[in-house]
Amino acid sequence: MSEDLQPTVDPTKMGVGRSIAVLTSGGDAQGMNAAVRATVRVGIYTGAKVYFVHEGYQGLVDGGENICLATWESVSMMLQLGGTVIGSARCKDFRTRDGRMKAACNLVKLGITNLCVIGGDGSLTGANEFRTEWSGLLVDLVRAGKITEEEAKKSSHLNIVGMVGSIDNDFCGTDMTIGTDSALHRIIEVVDAITTTAQSHQRTFILEVMGRHCGYLALVTALACGADWVFIPEMPPDDGWEDHLCRRLSDQRARGSRLNVIIVAEGAMCKDGKPITSDQIKKLVTDRLGFDTRTTVLGHVQRGGTPSAFDRILGSRMGVEAVMALLEATPDTPACVVTLSGNQAVRLPLMECVQVTKEVTAAMAQGRFDDAIKLRGKSFENNWNTYKLLAHINPPDTKSNINVAIMNIGAPCAGMNAAVRAAVRMGIIQGHSMLAVHEGFDGLAQGQIEPIIWTSVSGWTGKGGSMLGTKRTLPGKRLEEISQNIAKFNIHALVIIGGFEAYVGGLELVQAREKYEEMCIPIVVIPATVSNNVPGSDFSIGADTALNTITSTCDRIKQSAAGTKRRVFIVETMGGYCGYLATMAGLAAGADAAYIFEEKFDIKDLEIKVHLFSGNSRIIYCSLFKRNESCNSNYTTDFIFNLYSEEGKGIFDCRKNVLGHMQQGGTPTPFDRNFGTKMGAKAVLWLTDKLKECYRHGRIFANTADSACVLGMRKRALTFQPLAELKEDTDFERRIPKIQWWLKIRPIMKILAKYDIKLDTSEHADLEHVIKKSSFLGK
Repeated sequence: MSEDLQPTVDPTKMGVGRSIAVLTSGGDAQGMNAAVRATVRVGIYTGAKVYFVHEGYQGLVDGGENICLATWESVSMMLQLGGTVIGSARCKDFRTRDGRMKAACNLVKLGITNLCVIGGDGSLTGANEFRTEWSGLLVDLVRAGKITEEEAKKSSHLNIVGMVGSIDNDFCGTDMTIGTDSALHRIIEVVDAITTTAQSHQRTFILEVMGRHCGYLALVTALACGADWVFIPEMPPDDGWEDHLCRRLSDQRARGSRLNVIIVAEGAMCKDGKPITSDQIKKLVTDRLGFDTRTTVLGHVQRGGTPSAFDRILGSRMGVEAVMALLEATPDTPACVVTLSGNQAVRLPLMECVQVTKEVTAAMAQGRFDDAIKLRGKSFENNWNTYKLLAHINPPDTKSNINVAIMNIGAPCAGMNAAVRAAVRMGIIQGHSMLAVHEGFDGLAQGQIEPIIWTSVSGWTGKGGSMLGTKRTLPGKRLEEISQNIAKFNIHALVIIGGFEAYVGGLELVQAREKYEEMCIPIVVIPATVSNNVPGSDFSIGADTALNTITSTCDRIKQSAAGTKRRVFIVETMGGYCGYLATMAGLAAGADAAYIFEEKFDIKDLEIKVHLFSGNSRIIYCSLFKRNESCNSNYTTDFIFNLYSEEGKGIFDCRKNVLGHMQQGGTPTPFDRNFGTKMGAKAVLWLTDKLKECYRHGRIFANTADSACVLGMRKRALTFQPLAELKEDTDFERRIPKIQWWLKIRPIMKILAKYDIKLDTSEHADLEHVIKKSSFLGK
């Protein structure tokens, strides 16, 4: 939202007298429906009229019933649907001036001067071209007698805002496009299934995924499943790759691996531009090694299925920002695209992003592959560098004589094992000896410590829970024993992976440095908990998996209620005093309310919802309430259930679901596998540098505040923050950070659930420049 907009502007009046049209174009992507739903509902919230354009640009050209008024109810029950319910089509007509004239005429007749386009770079480029020649199109329409001078004057300017919907994640300027995360879910489901059969028969599997011009899906899949090799168009393999590939596969088998996995992007090629196909790789492996080899081409399976929680939230956030960008635009504002950077919604000039995207293709065509990787963005570059480091099999000949211990603390969560695997392998690559500490701080105190090697962690990325074993016990009462074992096992650095207990436990070790010199070693805490309540990080490993578990459960609940119609569900989520899961799951599942500790509520708030459902103005298909487990000691899940059951007699019935520990289980999502892998690798690289700093007089001595840190995601980057400095930002009684970024998203959830509230328009996303972003991407 622009800086020119004053906070005093009433957001519910911003769109009065204005009309917005929303269309989806090009290839479909899961999460498009969330973006359409948010655009419609926030547009209506601002007082604007919102129109669906069915069948993409073809519907814009054909007009008639293809452009119809949207209502609040017309976007109900669509969050969980894949594809796009308003249809998408490739349109040759719109590529001609005559076709665009017809489209302009249709918009002018309906008074629509704001267009929201959800699609890939081709669709968005077409929208910008349409905007650029808008004035000329109106002149021609007036001259042809299709519209009047008055109509042309009222529609003198067309505002365009884009949202990128593409499973390939091939648009520069955004970390993730709508649909990418869901496509990764489909791919990983197949990889996990293939892995079980491949291990049974000691097979090599070659998996081909989409990505004609972008290798993001292939690269992240390779990271998430620990593939032996990945082929992507941005970075073709070196000459002689055939020998290297066969050698790597043979080495893996010699180390005891029962399977090999090779990931291939459909656009994979050699440095001379010749394609590398799955069949070509299969023939190579079969002929040279004699391995039983199978090929699987996923195809359009990747586009299908229900959208992930991430894509629903991403689509919803982008839809809200797109409407605000449209209503704040002036004739001088360039067409913009709403993108994601870290956890921030960012507006970028549309054509700058398109230009950089084209530069990637040009760089690949010219053989400038390092530039192509950098132009893809920081996220892509980090993924590639992490994969390259972890792809090494042969540890260095020179050992560092450093012992690094790894442990899990607190409740188990999906993704912990991915972080352990990455940390172990990165440590081995750095020449360190890695030690596994079983059963948390109890294990450290009891000496349950053993070496852990490269093959020990094979296949761990896809395993849920904690393979090392974990406990909630803190070290405070066993510091003497812990210090003795640190000395006994000659531990020089410590990686602690876990939740709030990991942070507090790390802090207790730091505070014990004054008494126990053995504690003066570098320590890094990696947040891993479904609650997402560790200070120093916006995201924790495991939270995404829990969020998807809750969301998919709520989808089933809503489906079960489809026949009975008038039913209210109360769903209790985990999180302790942290309302992250309840809030985000509420947004992803389309809940009517999410009650959390951080936002106080009373009996009046509960009564308002009861009266809303009791009125005749609303048809209740299925109303969904999320309640965080510790949001209020008096207004418990049972209390709310009993209240709604009593007050709803004869109007609606009520059901409750306490999801419990199922939120901690299951296989990790692609996000948690990838996030855990990058966090584990980065933590060990930081420790390696810190150990060099702390080496004094022939030994390691780390007693400064910055030698014990939390590694966390802060807005747009992974950062290391001293444990001691985070104390002031922490509510230790309730085990939550004092400032939590996701609270700013709650108004979006409420508006989409038809709350009568005011959206804070003083929080705005400035129009940035992709050129500025590119300059720091290469650092």
